[in-house]
Amino acid sequence: MTLAGRGAVVTGGSRGIGLAVARALAEAGAAVVVAARAPDGLEAVARALCAAGRRAWAVPCDVADPEGVRTLAREAEARLGHVDILVNNAGISHSASVQKTTLEEWQRILTVNATGPFLCTQAFLPGMRARGWGRVVNIASVAGLGGGKYIAAYSASKHAVIGFTRSVAAEVAGTGVTVNAVCPGYVDTDMTRQSVSRIAAKTGMSPVDALRAALDTTGQRRLIPPEEVASAVLALCHGAGSATNGEAVVIAEAGSRR
Repeated sequence: MTLAGRGAVVTGGSRGIGLAVARALAEAGAAVVVAARAPDGLEAVARALCAAGRRAWAVPCDVADPEGVRTLAREAEARLGHVDILVNNAGISHSASVQKTTLEEWQRILTVNATGPFLCTQAFLPGMRARGWGRVVNIASVAGLGGGKYIAAYSASKHAVIGFTRSVAAEVAGTGVTVNAVCPGYVDTDMTRQSVSRIAAKTGMSPVDALRAALDTTGQRRLIPPEEVASAVLALCHGAGSATNGEAVVIAEAGSRR
């Protein structure tokens, strides 16, 4: 299966899941625009993909900024010609009890994790519908299907992403465009390491015990490689994924998918 001739945009593409997704899409033949807030690491990703013989560009963008998203849309279309695939991966984590979560923190989590995918989807969806082919994949979380201690804001934001996914999928059904979500558990990324460090600092646990406690909440024995998440995204982006629409694909353990 190939994505040759397809143009893709990956937000949060400078590291972790986004980096793995950008690599997977590029290796499948897609031309890729990687977007993230920090330009330095972003440029390095694009250069590495180009050095490997792929077509890639870096466009700095804060998905929480409407004007920034409009600029991303213009620059992506200028470089790619058309955007067929959008992977809404950019996101931030947060852990605190409800009482200790400030309104500013709550709003920031919701804005980046939920409003960001809304703004990006709104920007790129019309072109997909006009061409009769498109794939939107939102990176959600198992936290968007359940809950847990000290993640009220994060969990709420990912619940919003899944509800958004299913609603937009209903709107585009039968148009050649699909909208799906991928819901991983704890993935081997910098974000997870930062979350574990916060747990250790707040509870007095060792980092090893803090990681074990986090994995226990999702029934995992180990962290999921980001490439496993990228593989699920890739499957949803291929033409063979046209029958899958409005789904939340759960990856709760390395090698498992349901």
